Amino acid sequence: MIGIEDCLSEAMSIPGALGAILVDHTSGMAVAGKGIPDPGRAAAGLSEAYRATLDGIAMASEERGFRIEDVIVTTGSAYHLVRPMEMMFDGPLLLCVQLDVERSNLALARRRLRTITDELVAS
Repeated sequence: MIGIEDCLSEAMSIPGALGAILVDHTSGMAVAGKGIPDPGRAAAGLSEAYRATLDGIAMASEERGFRIEDVIVTTGSAYHLVRPMEMMFDGPLLLCVQLDVERSNLALARRRLRTITDELVAS
């Protein structure tokens, strides 16, 4: 079982991690963050981007009741990995990790992030 701070520490231990933030998807507010310059602003933007992704997929797909596993945004220097999770008492949260493109392995980071979120949801 891990808590929020342990979750962020584990996310930051992923090779190439530059920052990590846990976002309350409903309110768009930061729950906690490490290595993120402006967590409040980042949380609001990430929440809106995730919401837009959900809406876009719903409109573009005939699949109903889908569940997004993760969202990956690639920039010139970083991967931004967003992993949604449904907490029993806290509602929907997003764990977002920024990874250096040169120092990270995206496939391994995705697997590690899945393990971290599964442990947090189970606790």
